[in-house]
Amino acid sequence: MLAGTLHVNSECNMVSEAIPVSRLTSEKAGNSNHNQIDELPCQDMETRNGTLEFDEATINHHSEPCRGESISGIHHGAIEANLNVSPLSNDVLNEMTLQDMNEYETAFNEDDEEDSDWEPLKRHVEILKWFCTNCTMVNLDDVVHCDVCGEHKRSGILRNGFFASPFFEDAIASRTESESAGRDADSSSRNSVSSCSTAVGFDERMLLHSEVVVKSHPHPERPDRLRAIAASLATAGIFPGRCYPIPSREITQQELQMVHSSEHIESVQLTSHLYSSYFTPDTYANEHSARAARIAAGLCADLASEIFSGRCKNGFALVRPPGHHAGVRHAMGFCLHNNAAIAALAAQAAGAKKVLIVDWDVHHGNGTQEIFDGNKTVLYVSLHRHEGGNFYPGTGAAWEVGTAGAEGYCVNIPWSRGGVGDNDYVFAFEQVVLPIASAFGPDFTIISAGFDAARGDPLGCCDVTPAGYAQMTRMLNGFSDGKLLVILEGGYNLRSISSSATAVIKVLLGEHTETEFVKRGPSRSGLQTVLKVLQIQKNFWPTLGPSFEELDLQWRIFSIRKKNKQLKKRRRTLAPICWKWGRKSVFYHLLLKGHFVAKSKRR
Repeated sequence: MLAGTLHVNSECNMVSEAIPVSRLTSEKAGNSNHNQIDELPCQDMETRNGTLEFDEATINHHSEPCRGESISGIHHGAIEANLNVSPLSNDVLNEMTLQDMNEYETAFNEDDEEDSDWEPLKRHVEILKWFCTNCTMVNLDDVVHCDVCGEHKRSGILRNGFFASPFFEDAIASRTESESAGRDADSSSRNSVSSCSTAVGFDERMLLHSEVVVKSHPHPERPDRLRAIAASLATAGIFPGRCYPIPSREITQQELQMVHSSEHIESVQLTSHLYSSYFTPDTYANEHSARAARIAAGLCADLASEIFSGRCKNGFALVRPPGHHAGVRHAMGFCLHNNAAIAALAAQAAGAKKVLIVDWDVHHGNGTQEIFDGNKTVLYVSLHRHEGGNFYPGTGAAWEVGTAGAEGYCVNIPWSRGGVGDNDYVFAFEQVVLPIASAFGPDFTIISAGFDAARGDPLGCCDVTPAGYAQMTRMLNGFSDGKLLVILEGGYNLRSISSSATAVIKVLLGEHTETEFVKRGPSRSGLQTVLKVLQIQKNFWPTLGPSFEELDLQWRIFSIRKKNKQLKKRRRTLAPICWKWGRKSVFYHLLLKGHFVAKSKRR
């Protein structure tokens, strides 16, 4: 009975030792084992030779009881260190009876049951982990750099943007940019609206839009996206500094009704009364989301008005939640209100007759396409992963060209695979986007600038670099007299979106990026996609006809040459070349003509 509470050496069948014990007062018997227990001497005791001999099942004890005292507990020296109970003296041990020991053991077990902290059999071993600030991927606690993107566990990207080193904590990779930030920040107070050419729309209240439900993985559309871009612009001395902010406001219901249905507007507004809600499994909202969406839409509308009126040359809307998936009656794909559509109508309200929207987000802007489907005053061009409709949201095939007499005013360039890089995007711009835009003649240009096609993005899995985004911005900057508004959409790798957004804004400011774009030819799949788009769109834009014929001819020549190479390679595998001049020359020529293969198939 006592053996269960005493520590026994498992390597021995029987352990025999003398245990010194001391007597405890009865008032301390019921105390918890977290408290200190006092010792008192036992008086009028007849000391005898008392020794506890025990093994795993039996205990032999010979002594007489201690008169006038009650014993409330006993424990072995190994347990004593954990339970903080004073040991009994030899005198008390000599006078203990088996009944005293039973009472002592009962009291000990009762105290043990009261100690809820000690549950060795139910102890749960929790695996410590951390989520990468840059890409949100999960890593074990002992890993210093993210296994997916290589970002440091305590990266300073939210303080210094992409200038912070990904390999060291709080290290800044470029001191030149950070040093210039201080000079530009000091002069920012002297900059006025008239002296600046680029405006930036930003409001910290948009950071309150976040997913409040605790889940196993952080949501990719998170407030850190804006923080990382803002930190990069501040470190580079761009904003605040060389760009000026515009006052923010919430979009009105009348302006929203020009784009969305009343039911959709009410459903978004209803979320302001809910702690947490979801439009779709991946489109969340909290009590601040409706206001954040109205502020984002208001900034985009005001930027469009400011730019078209000439009060600023161009602008960048640093806003969230994104918008190009939001349709007339639905919110989806992290989007609540369609910011690009609202900006386009605001530009038209300011006097623009034709608006060009170029959407280079890796996902198709199904909401923007739906809103302007059948509208000949807005040309919508989207470059996105499609993969036969298997990539989210599944829309945006090349044959989707518009309806209701506005065929050709919707241009979709659907990539057939992931990993698409700068060369394919720039090639599509040269062959499709720029010719159609020139024929359209826009008065105002909007870029739905999702940076989730950037290198390293966990959702897009493509390979566009900051130099590629800068080149595409530079190519569009020539339209509508430079009246260009860039609106942030997706992008979920903080280092990728912050570096890409900074490169784009530098183009808006008239700078050249540090890494100039190096032009190369398109990939085979990219060329096939562009050819397919040209074949469809040349029916609505005749200017594409010569380009299609030239590329189609080049593709046919390339295909014939490749087929010949494959045929020669196949011939070499059918028979050794030495057969041509040897005794087996007949068999060699038969193999060339395919007679041998044909006869084999007939058999």
